[in-house]
Amino acid sequence: MMQCFHFMVEPAKNLTAKIKESHKKAKNEKREPLDEDQLFVVDLARDLSRVCQKSAVLDNIWNQDDTWPTPLCRAVILQWASILENKKRPMQTDGWPEMDESKQPDVYNEDDVQHGKAVILNWIKDLRAQPEQSVWPGEPVAKALEDLQSAWRWGRVPNLVSALELVMWTLVLQSPDKDTLPQEWLMWKQRTQKIGSIPYIPQPVWDWISDAAVEVSLDLNTANPDLLITDDKRMRCGFERKDIPNYHQRFDGWWCAVGVEGFTSGRYYWEVEVGERDWRLGVAKESALRKGFKSLNTNTGYLTLRLERGTELKALTVPFTALPPGLISRKVGIYLDYDQGQLSFYDAEKHFHIYTYNEHFTDKLFPLFGTVEIIKDLVIRSPAAKTECLCPTSCLWG
Repeated sequence: MMQCFHFMVEPAKNLTAKIKESHKKAKNEKREPLDEDQLFVVDLARDLSRVCQKSAVLDNIWNQDDTWPTPLCRAVILQWASILENKKRPMQTDGWPEMDESKQPDVYNEDDVQHGKAVILNWIKDLRAQPEQSVWPGEPVAKALEDLQSAWRWGRVPNLVSALELVMWTLVLQSPDKDTLPQEWLMWKQRTQKIGSIPYIPQPVWDWISDAAVEVSLDLNTANPDLLITDDKRMRCGFERKDIPNYHQRFDGWWCAVGVEGFTSGRYYWEVEVGERDWRLGVAKESALRKGFKSLNTNTGYLTLRLERGTELKALTVPFTALPPGLISRKVGIYLDYDQGQLSFYDAEKHFHIYTYNEHFTDKLFPLFGTVEIIKDLVIRSPAAKTECLCPTSCLWG
């Protein structure tokens, strides 16, 4: 009993000393002292840094170069306490730890936060007892962490939350196959957080997405007669409806067309330059109705994003899901993993996640494109080929 009590008292003493030290340091450097929740994250980063010795990314957190606001610290504490508790129960996603989506950070009280800290401290205690070699996350994770650190230093991301999450997720999962951990982390993030799950996708993971690039051409036999299509890759609305055969697979209401090739298995990635006012992108199931003006949403066989009036970005679920204006992009990457049941949308230039549909696919899926713009073309682009980087560390230009 005394040993158990000692385990609770010692961290409290250490925390009190660290709070005093933080106040003294803040006074000397003329900045705000850290509160208890911020210091907890600092200590967590310090404990985790020993298992990623080939990456100094977490040093920026525990050295307080990257300081997070208290609400963000609490959200991280509560999220990962929930993951660690769920890890003790049977998991539902191929061994991936699940998050408790029934709870949102704004409904937790102080007791929840303290409980979350206790859960994480117990996990850290077990982690400390393991040999360092057994918890080393592997070279692919180290490269992803290095790129995240570079992105943070160059101001592409506001903080290193993703780096801390990647380390923690890797250690919680403890997969023997370390080569695919960053990719699995992305899939898990998109499965548990459908909207804007990652503000910057590390270059090694982005390269993996781009490896699935496929050439997509528009199927002229499916295009709405109002559309002007050139080179099977560019489309916009015209002023006159063309007199062409009204095939059963042709859109005659919405201004859309699908790709020539449909997909029934595997991974695929394509990119689209879009206008500033209106566009629709995603996939259409082979069985989906294409005639008339019935809503093109998940109930009718379409998994799409839609921009309306230049400011309203939506995932066309039922009801629709409004997306933050900050996720509006001018070059959209669409990634389909048929076998894993994910259709994801990204900003293809800034490499951030926009939205993911998670579904068990059975139909053949066709890339879908739509626009009502009459000046700006919607253009299907071939993803840029990877070039060998000569930077000695994480790329300075990518």
